[in-house]
Amino acid sequence: MISAPCRLGILASLIPGLPVTFMEMKEATSLSDGNLHVQTRKLQEAGYIDINKSTKGRRTVTEFRITDLGRERLRLHVMKLQQILDAGTSPQRPESSSSRADDSAVWA
Repeated sequence: MISAPCRLGILASLIPGLPVTFMEMKEATSLSDGNLHVQTRKLQEAGYIDINKSTKGRRTVTEFRITDLGRERLRLHVMKLQQILDAGTSPQRPESSSSRADDSAVWA
């Protein structure tokens, strides 16, 4: 569930614990509206995030917040990745022209 880069980025954006609006999340992850909607629904169905919709004036504001389960699953995922890195025995790859695999704001 978490290994998909877009879902990992969403969860990483929520780590500080403050609610993040749809527009803030869209900017942080560089996801399209439709993709962000689908991926946040999947995370909500898994119990990793809460989605709250409220009305402010004539607009509906959607906010996301990581759950305790989401924070724990992300922590375990990162620990597993660290174990893989620590156990790595393959030779180092030469540096490419870009130091990041993607250009989304989450990894900045």
